Amino acid sequence: MNIKTFLLVGIGGAAGSMSRYGIATLMNKYISNPFPFGTFTINIVGSLLIGILFGLMGRNQWLQDGGMLLLASGFCGGFTTFSTFALENVTLMQKGQSVTAFLYTGASVVIGLLLCRAGLWLTGA
Repeated sequence: MNIKTFLLVGIGGAAGSMSRYGIATLMNKYISNPFPFGTFTINIVGSLLIGILFGLMGRNQWLQDGGMLLLASGFCGGFTTFSTFALENVTLMQKGQSVTAFLYTGASVVIGLLLCRAGLWLTGA
């Protein structure tokens, strides 16, 4: 590894984290619901995006030469968030909203996997 690798991942991660924060803040401002739509949307969009990136990687030299570090490891890594997902589920259960927690977990996993596969399919991979 070299400094370029760390910079690519760091810049992408910063952009992903800032995007996640901005989107979640806006969604939580306009959608008042016990279901955590902000994190849910971010995680499923990130699943689609990483599927698209991996599908394009074989045909795109830029992605092979550092673009995946910037966009997949960096941006998608900073954009999506498993720790927030876990905390939101625990909080829902502590509030007695186990059905919502179950739906959130199931929908996140199933839709996330389907959209990741859709991203690969969209690129012909």
